[in-house]
Amino acid sequence: MNFDISHLLEHWSYEPGQVVVRRFKGKDGEDKIQLRVDLGILQMNAEGRPDGKRPFGHESLFEHHQTQLEKYRATHDGDDEGFKLYAEDIGKLQQEGIQYHHRYICLFQIEDFAGVVRDTSRNLQVFDFVAKYADSNDIAWSLQQFRPQLLMMRVRAKGALALKSDDYPKAIDLISHAIDEIREFYNQHSRQDLADHSGEIQSLEVWLQEVETKRPLSEMEKLQHELEEAVQTENYEKAAKVRDAMKKIKT
Repeated sequence: MNFDISHLLEHWSYEPGQVVVRRFKGKDGEDKIQLRVDLGILQMNAEGRPDGKRPFGHESLFEHHQTQLEKYRATHDGDDEGFKLYAEDIGKLQQEGIQYHHRYICLFQIEDFAGVVRDTSRNLQVFDFVAKYADSNDIAWSLQQFRPQLLMMRVRAKGALALKSDDYPKAIDLISHAIDEIREFYNQHSRQDLADHSGEIQSLEVWLQEVETKRPLSEMEKLQHELEEAVQTENYEKAAKVRDAMKKIKT
């Protein structure tokens, strides 16, 4: 067996500062994703756990812990008080989450926005799970500190899907809600200083402004512009007709 991958690297250049990704069918018939990095290539499955492993027979380590929680509840009259995740458990969940992080970054690059929503939502569920059952708030924060980035990537994907359907109002609502959600996260953790300098919030605010600028005008907005123009040019006959049209729309 020839382990040398030099021929692959020679025909796929690394581009500093850019996410270079490709998707293809593997020999097993499953979709694979490859990410070109400076020293080689990262390959991951497009579905399931990115590395293809099945911890304890489950699709992911997170699902294994969810199963453990259900077993605990079954022996404690449905109560989960006392169920804990310890530092080692959380460390392994974090390592697994990084795999999904790599994948949703790649999926975003190839515009598989539905896949990005799936993987970011999955990691947010892990964050919530750890926040609830971690035996230490400090350990829980090791994951929670990345929530703003996750929220930003998820709304980037959701917003892109909305814009593909020319649903500008939905995209604007999604972005605005995500900005508020990130601010609320920092407020809950008494980190307003981080909110004021959040790269995620700044990025989303710029995007929101771009979307609002590109949003097609509604019929009412078009008429409003026509009315303003007619008044400025003292074309009162046209202004009257525009007002009548606006009244019909309101009715």
